[in-house]
Amino acid sequence: MAPTTFVNDARVMTKGQVTIPKNVREALGVESGDRVTFIVEGNTIRIVNSAVYAIMRLQNQMQGEAEKAGLLSEDDVANWITQSRREENMK
Repeated sequence: MAPTTFVNDARVMTKGQVTIPKNVREALGVESGDRVTFIVEGNTIRIVNSAVYAIMRLQNQMQGEAEKAGLLSEDDVANWITQSRREENMK
């Protein structure tokens, strides 16, 4: 899906609350009860879906770990899973 660019604004209420416009909520994939994360970079603020942001952070933290563990292909991962299950079943 091609990224969509648009501009929208919202009013800040007396308690600092802002209603996220519907088209922005849809673009973020958030619904009532979901969480969003505010990322402040200088004078720019990004609002992201918290669940998506958490996965992105985990992926960044795990980058390179598979190679360190010798998991270089899908077959390596499948073999590791099989071996781990065998070891677990022996306990």
